[in-house]
Amino acid sequence: QVQLVEGGGGLVQPGGSLRLSCAASGSIFSVGAMGWYRQAPGKQRELVATITSGGSSNYADSVKGRFTISRDNAKNTVYLQMNSLKPEDTAVYYCNADLARSRFGSFADYWGQGTQVTVSS
Repeated sequence: QVQLVEGGGGLVQPGGSLRLSCAASGSIFSVGAMGWYRQAPGKQRELVATITSGGSSNYADSVKGRFTISRDNAKNTVYLQMNSLKPEDTAVYYCNADLARSRFGSFADYWGQGTQVTVSS
């Protein structure tokens, strides 16, 4: 079994910062790309940022220059540093990982349970 456990969400004022973390654990052979998505009330889930196992990253235009994604491959953990937060960043943030559970197994998507980020004064 595989688990993605997220942490670091909360309430922050506009202009503030938060750092999210997501650790993958369980029966894991290899972890490929990892990323963060978010879903605001009444909206579809959208990509925030992704990072490959080699460290190449990709960001949504709305967060470029404010958010930074990073990972620790030894810990199967991905981070999202969020600076200059805006009220429109309010959403449930979900961690995603593309991973294989065995040497000859195929890669599949796994999701965390989500962590709430609220940006409000």
